Amino acid sequence: MEGLTLGIRNYLIGGVSGAGKTTVCNELQRRGYHAIHGDRELAYQGDPETGTPTDGFKPEHHIWHVDKVKALVANQDEAVTFFCGGSRNFPKFIDLFDDVFVLEVDLETSLRRIDERVALDPTDWGGRPEEREISARMYQTKEGVPKNGIIIDATAPIAHVVDEILHQIEANKRQ
Repeated sequence: MEGLTLGIRNYLIGGVSGAGKTTVCNELQRRGYHAIHGDRELAYQGDPETGTPTDGFKPEHHIWHVDKVKALVANQDEAVTFFCGGSRNFPKFIDLFDDVFVLEVDLETSLRRIDERVALDPTDWGGRPEEREISARMYQTKEGVPKNGIIIDATAPIAHVVDEILHQIEANKRQ
């Protein structure tokens, strides 16, 4: 990404559905960090290679606006920005991040969290049987999850998960 001025520090937090990306984002915001709900603020349905919008919903077309990601990463107003969520086109911008964290949970925890989320909002992802099957498949294959991220055990209480991410950031800064 030649010529792009980067913000001070930028981090991506990803993981499968039900791993806790939204909850981590909420906790980071509660603690005063600049954290972006990528699945709400940056996502749309589009071709992962070209970015061209597509009709309907397919998990493989869940992508983020690359230009918006670049603009947020370039923002010098925030000391740290966390981008939380999943995107099938993350290879187009992953190199902009100082580190990538992957929230990891077992399949039972993932599906239980999806069920809890859907109980609050039946329209949320995972409420239909075919969506649940896709979530289980994506858990097994890790489709759409960065491969070389720092693994965080997201089965722990949320405060511990966020503390571990912040600890990893501090440890990496000292290296």
